[in-house]
Amino acid sequence: MEDRRISAKSIAEQLGVLRERVGSIIYEDLDMRKLSAKWVPKYLNSDQNVNGVSRLSNFWKFFGAIQMISCRARLMTMDETWLCHYDGETKQQSMEWRHSGSTHPKTFRLQKSAGKVLASIFWDQDGILVIDYIPKGQIINAEYYLSLLVQLKGILKEKRCGKVIKGVLFLHDNAPAHRALATQKKLAYLAFQCLHHPRYSPDLAPSDYHLFPGLKKQLKGRHFSSDAKVIAAAETWLDGQH
Repeated sequence: MEDRRISAKSIAEQLGVLRERVGSIIYEDLDMRKLSAKWVPKYLNSDQNVNGVSRLSNFWKFFGAIQMISCRARLMTMDETWLCHYDGETKQQSMEWRHSGSTHPKTFRLQKSAGKVLASIFWDQDGILVIDYIPKGQIINAEYYLSLLVQLKGILKEKRCGKVIKGVLFLHDNAPAHRALATQKKLAYLAFQCLHHPRYSPDLAPSDYHLFPGLKKQLKGRHFSSDAKVIAAAETWLDGQH
């Protein structure tokens, strides 16, 4: 109990007993397991935890007050992601059929390429609405984000008129450009009802769970010689998502 990180081998050496006996005592008699620390995105103090619980409670009360199907039809979200010219293939992608006596194939860990482009993607349950690629040297600031919101409103009127009439429920994360006062005023002017996103809550980022994993898997292991080619490959896959 004084050193919960001590190894079973060290215990065996100190007590002068077999390693197997130590393992039997720990696992069977004491019913203990050695667990690694669970990674969490950010340490939150008590006030931040209380605030997060309060916002989540309000979030679920809001969704419980109306029909979920109707709510889902009104919901729209966005996020940004990097599209790399090359990103190494996954372990699953590297699997290949071999005879039972064959050795495992080898692959070397490769870094993502320096060539990449940042994409801002707006989407809803019916598909992709807006994709914009940030020019090299430009940063995501409130001015840039406002231009995307204006572009989005025009596309909604053209493709999702019903969503505009019923009212848009808009969910994005707490990036500085999203939290800026100018952005909040623009969202109110466009009549977008912005849903609260508690700080450091990746579980409330639909793009990270339902869109980007499939996109990244499609691009992994492929080499692209330019921004234009990786963008074309990404848009081909995104066009097929509904």
